[in-house]
Amino acid sequence: MAKMVILDRDGVINHLPDDDITTVDGWDPIPGSIEAINRLKKAGYLVTIASNHSGISRGLYSEEELLETHAKMQRLLENRGASVDGIFYCTHGPEANCVCRKPKPGLLFQIAGQFKIDLKQTAVVGDDISDIQATKMANAKPILVRTGKGEYVMQNFPEVLDVPVYDDLAHFVRHTLRRK
Repeated sequence: MAKMVILDRDGVINHLPDDDITTVDGWDPIPGSIEAINRLKKAGYLVTIASNHSGISRGLYSEEELLETHAKMQRLLENRGASVDGIFYCTHGPEANCVCRKPKPGLLFQIAGQFKIDLKQTAVVGDDISDIQATKMANAKPILVRTGKGEYVMQNFPEVLDVPVYDDLAHFVRHTLRRK
């Protein structure tokens, strides 16, 4: 069975601005994140993204603009000889109460189904409480990073006390690959 790491996007791979990322130019990778994904890929991991994008349903940006942002991210990865294996996202707002919007685990189940992976053996790296909640509901392995909303989550949600915490995605990857 393939090894996989599932990543949230905003706050894990790229900086999290005060509001939603509405343009391709607004997408700015966190230092070391692109290299970290590349290291996972070279170590034989599948890497996917599970991300909420309610800005589409709120009219802040279009799905086409989201896809252009993902294409920019893929180009940065390809410049280093890597790519992500899949990008899964929910465009619904919280009021839609859909199963794919984190904190519900629908995106994680979609990934597991498409790639035939065991979520119990899969790390899900996030920076928000919704990432941790979805991961726990899917019986996957939650990982919290301090970037994005991570520090806030650590200070305000006692349910993350049992979750491993890393400074950023690069720190998580260094630790993970060192253990192998």
